[in-house]
Amino acid sequence: MERKALFPGSFDPFTSGHLNILTRALTMFDEVIVAVGVNQDKRGFFTMEQRLDIIRQATRGMQGVTIVQYDGLTADICRELGLRHIVRGVRNMTDFDNEQSIADANRHLYPELETIIIPTAQEYAHISSSAVRDVVRHRGDTSQFIPEGVVLPKV
Repeated sequence: MERKALFPGSFDPFTSGHLNILTRALTMFDEVIVAVGVNQDKRGFFTMEQRLDIIRQATRGMQGVTIVQYDGLTADICRELGLRHIVRGVRNMTDFDNEQSIADANRHLYPELETIIIPTAQEYAHISSSAVRDVVRHRGDTSQFIPEGVVLPKV
């Protein structure tokens, strides 16, 4: 039986920390679907197409990775795709507490759904998408925060 998981997020943008979580998730699952969500509460810094392109660049050549876009509840896309596992990364206890609450809500919406929480490797724990956006806004060097080979669009 093929084991698949969803790795959801806004990925605005996809960082080296996200790639670390994805790579480690691929040791547990045959396929990981990176699902770029539309968050109605946030106005994206990068467009959806730019975010998808950044992820395509970061995962070029990786086996077992599928990239999709979705709008709606994460539990609903899991149900639609027949998935029973979500992968989420955490950098610290604040992230963990937030992810645990989301996992509990998702389990209420879709009882068969399990969330696998993976702590980010220490060398990536300082990286956040919001920090990368700030560096981009100020025209700084993002190379230490994004996966090798990724070229961020000009904003």
